[in-house]
Amino acid sequence: MTSKVISIVLGGGQGSRLAPLTQTRSKPAVPIAGKYRLVDIPISNCLHSGIDRIFVLTQFNSASLNKHIKNTYHFSTFSTAFVDILAAEQTPTSGGWFQGTADAVRQSLHHLGVHDFEYVLILSGDQLYQMDFDEMIRQHIEKKADISIATIPVHVNDVPGFGILKTDDQNLITSFIEKPKTGFENWVSEVSPEMKEQGRIYLASMGIYIFNRKLLYDLLEGNDHTDFGKEIIPQSIEGHKVISYQYEGYWTDIGTIPSFFDANLGLTDDIPQFNLFDKNQIYTRARMLPPTKISGTHLDRSIIADGCIINASLITRSIVGIRTRIGLYTTIDSCYVMGCDNYQTLDEIAVAKANGDPVMGIGDRCTLRNAIIDKNTYIGDDVKINCGGKLPDGDFPTYTVVDGIVIVKKRAIIPSGTVI
Repeated sequence: MTSKVISIVLGGGQGSRLAPLTQTRSKPAVPIAGKYRLVDIPISNCLHSGIDRIFVLTQFNSASLNKHIKNTYHFSTFSTAFVDILAAEQTPTSGGWFQGTADAVRQSLHHLGVHDFEYVLILSGDQLYQMDFDEMIRQHIEKKADISIATIPVHVNDVPGFGILKTDDQNLITSFIEKPKTGFENWVSEVSPEMKEQGRIYLASMGIYIFNRKLLYDLLEGNDHTDFGKEIIPQSIEGHKVISYQYEGYWTDIGTIPSFFDANLGLTDDIPQFNLFDKNQIYTRARMLPPTKISGTHLDRSIIADGCIINASLITRSIVGIRTRIGLYTTIDSCYVMGCDNYQTLDEIAVAKANGDPVMGIGDRCTLRNAIIDKNTYIGDDVKINCGGKLPDGDFPTYTVVDGIVIVKKRAIIPSGTVI
């Protein structure tokens, strides 16, 4: 069945809620778990589900995403599999940027048309989850659905942040409302006993859709609808068979700095909700890096990626990304250190130290708490970050504070002795 499916991963817009992590990259290119990119999640889910024809739609800060996909997803010469980028482009029929999720797919339909498929699986590029799409496709076909929407039960407090739908006893969606603030008390749907016990009795759209090929073309061509959640889905419910595929596993929308931070640090739990060690591993770029070298460091509930040189005193509930250098007597608590794209040579390090400049990585005698350290940063010696009371939100030349989380910007230089 999956041979009849083509997948589209939506790269999103500017991702302003994830700033400053999206100042130089698109949302799907944001690093997670020390070695992956967000786009690896939906692509890996597709590949494990037998779906190997995938388009990634993007238009904002796409260079690093293009490079990652080019260097990661290679298939046999004799295979029809591909993972291709479709960036917003000027054509005789369209000269503007993507105006929304539906408009992005509409402008890309001519690229899909050259392929043989019956169903289109539409995914978001900024979510963390593990799902077998084969089961969703199977239900879509068995129930003769026109559209299927993956849904997840949520608590009443979460309702205003989602598109909420109501189903009947056959999982047919009868009503849909986008991010309601009030008046949704009667929108309770049938969920499992386990979900009821947790108070998760409302069904939220996960932004994962299956469309029959002909219907997708009919819904998008000849109109100016720009968004699936606000326009296409609500208008399709009355005239088409729209089915809910209820999912009760781990799923989180990584749209804000707090959600991004919590999702990453959650990976360090003894039994994390998102299991990196599952048999269905996450695919990413294969790097020829040396093993990590650690000296004199106490590690507790932490994830350390490849190629690091660590001399810290203590690292607890943190993620340390690829090629990270951490100096002597440094303490890192509840941080995500993204790592580096390259190593400094010994000569470059010697010159930097002789001039009193920080080297790439984290220096000696530093204390970092509740922070995200973006890639290729230079943090000097005796630097203290987030070691006092909760900091007010603000954006500064080398760092940003969001909800008490300090984000040190990509390539920032933090001089020795700095206190943030």
